[in-house]
Amino acid sequence: MNDCVCGFTPHRRQAITKDFKDKVMFITGAAHGFGRVIAEEGAKRGMKLALVDIDKPALNETYQIVVATGADAVMIPTDVTKEDEVNAAIDQTLQTFKQIDLLINDAGIALPGRMWELPTRDWEWIMHVNVMSQVYAMKRIIPIMMAQKTHGAILNVASIAGLVDTPGMPAYHASKFASVGMSEATAYDLQRAGADIEMHVMCPGFVQTDLYHTEEHRPKQYSDPSDPYYQSEAFLKGQQFAKYVITNGMPLDTIAATVFKALEEDQFYILTHPQFNPLILDRVNRIVKNGAPDVHMMDGIM
Repeated sequence: MNDCVCGFTPHRRQAITKDFKDKVMFITGAAHGFGRVIAEEGAKRGMKLALVDIDKPALNETYQIVVATGADAVMIPTDVTKEDEVNAAIDQTLQTFKQIDLLINDAGIALPGRMWELPTRDWEWIMHVNVMSQVYAMKRIIPIMMAQKTHGAILNVASIAGLVDTPGMPAYHASKFASVGMSEATAYDLQRAGADIEMHVMCPGFVQTDLYHTEEHRPKQYSDPSDPYYQSEAFLKGQQFAKYVITNGMPLDTIAATVFKALEEDQFYILTHPQFNPLILDRVNRIVKNGAPDVHMMDGIM
């Protein structure tokens, strides 16, 4: 039997055709943006889908879209900042589909604001969504994939902000650098363990997603409307900046093809904006040449 028919084939770098049919995708952040289009593409390829998100109405929209194609799917409203809810979503997926073959950690938020202005609760929120939700899912699902003894794949959605630094968003950069580093280190550990699990980390630039609506999805535990910061000029300017860069970003419709091509070719780093490559190289050169961040590098960029 051709090994591609059995699922994802590890450690191949050439383009091949993989059969995703009947494989089970567990995807967080499925209600909007990357999550929705990746779920739609998985449905087209015959995958079974566990759709996870905090936004229940929008999650239902994704669910209706994929089941209309004939896909077998379950929607699981979940606050991914809570480990018990992530575990419950995984349990429900296993009860429904009996296995998990592809984990897409897509849930994410963006919070602009300078270090000395951003409230501590915002730091906690962004780290819990952008980093700890990935920890919760991987910590639980990796042993499941190992026990299945079938090929698995994990894709963590980070950002170009996990590879380069810019002013005005230290919390976002901290969370995305953490996601990239965690993905790299986990890839080493999976290889040393002999696990048949691919690791991928996606580092997109600005894309036309729902990300600038982050505030609409803020859970109560991270909310304090009485804090004057949320009426400050700094907060309002940050929201305006986030909306501008997202709404003027790359069209969303290319992302699903990029993701599945990366899965087929076992690409670890998934980059979407080659125009940022010089900034990546500049940062690496600054590190090895004992350089330092220079805000003038951002002129005309941020």
